[in-house]
Amino acid sequence: MSKKVFITGGVKSGKSSYALQIARNFEGKKVFIATAQDFDDEMRFRIERHKRERGGEFETIEEPIDLPKVLKDLECDIAIVDCLTVWCSNLFFHNRLSLMDDFVEVFRNITFDIIVVSNEVGLGIVPENKLARNYIDALGFLNQKIAQISDTVLFMVSGIPMSLKGDF
Repeated sequence: MSKKVFITGGVKSGKSSYALQIARNFEGKKVFIATAQDFDDEMRFRIERHKRERGGEFETIEEPIDLPKVLKDLECDIAIVDCLTVWCSNLFFHNRLSLMDDFVEVFRNITFDIIVVSNEVGLGIVPENKLARNYIDALGFLNQKIAQISDTVLFMVSGIPMSLKGDF
């Protein structure tokens, strides 16, 4: 039976590093699925830093859009998806929001251990523009669905994991 872990929290709260720490304790084939795209120098720097942090322990798959297909076709022992926040933004940009429902169904039926990382967007103010409100709503609802399906839900604050659901 697969273990589903959802890690959420604020920006730079230690979510990705903690996901790697958890996954390193698993045996077998480890896969890291990155959703970010290198649109500018700053993103290229961030992506390279994350690659160095992972080292050679993980096979890396870069998939900014069709995450459900990658997960459906994946064979591994443990996977990390980092992150739903960027992935949801990519879906808005490419007008592919229907893939969120596909992701939820694939996640529900996954047969390997998986850790999914996402930002918590429900702690801030409501933005003044419609696109930002739509984005926050979509990501917030996606996070809720993934949290409901997950065995374990962790909330990161300043590098410290707080268990909201299940145990680890």
